[in-house]
Amino acid sequence: MVVIALTGVLLLTVGGCVCVVWAARGGPRWVRGVAAVTLAIGRVLRDSNRRRGRLGSNGDGNSGTWGGGSDGGGGGSNG
Repeated sequence: MVVIALTGVLLLTVGGCVCVVWAARGGPRWVRGVAAVTLAIGRVLRDSNRRRGRLGSNGDGNSGTWGGGSDGGGGGSNG
């Protein structure tokens, strides 16, 4: 069930990106509408991520990053 849901989200994301590109090239009205919604959702997600990073800052300069480590390796030490 989770795989089906994630596949649906992936298809919607790819479809939205295709509509953004098509709208930039002068697509029909419905494509411009889908592109506008896709860009608006992207802005909302980006802003919520920025807010979450600002609120969750613990002083180590690593809030809001993927990978968890500031050493660039993403994991522990290798003796």
